[in-house]
Amino acid sequence: MHSIRTYLPLLGRVLMSSIFIWSGIGKLRNSGGTAHYFASLHIPVPDVTVWLVIAVEVLGGLAILLGFKTRWAAAVLAIYCLATGFCVHLPVGDQPNLINFYKNLVMAGGFLYVIAFGAGAVSLDKDS
Repeated sequence: MHSIRTYLPLLGRVLMSSIFIWSGIGKLRNSGGTAHYFASLHIPVPDVTVWLVIAVEVLGGLAILLGFKTRWAAAVLAIYCLATGFCVHLPVGDQPNLINFYKNLVMAGGFLYVIAFGAGAVSLDKDS
């Protein structure tokens, strides 16, 4: 018999991965528009960077969802959250965007927990 603690990491992974999978698919559906947006933020080589970002979001999100190489995926996504938080969501004088900055910090913190404690029993990694 399994306790609720067996399934909480799975629920957490579903919730944490959903924003990345959704966002990555959105970028994939409009990669040209996303590259244009990246260019407006002065992100280097936006036509290439967009594909790197799509890969990180979709593949990282799926890895977290499935619990596959979870600690590595969590590390990549934690770094990604910090980088996008500081480089995109913390423009000087943009107070409303500060919420997105803190959202990214919170997600990075959640990924640090995943790195420390793993994916849980209900995962491809099957760690506890």
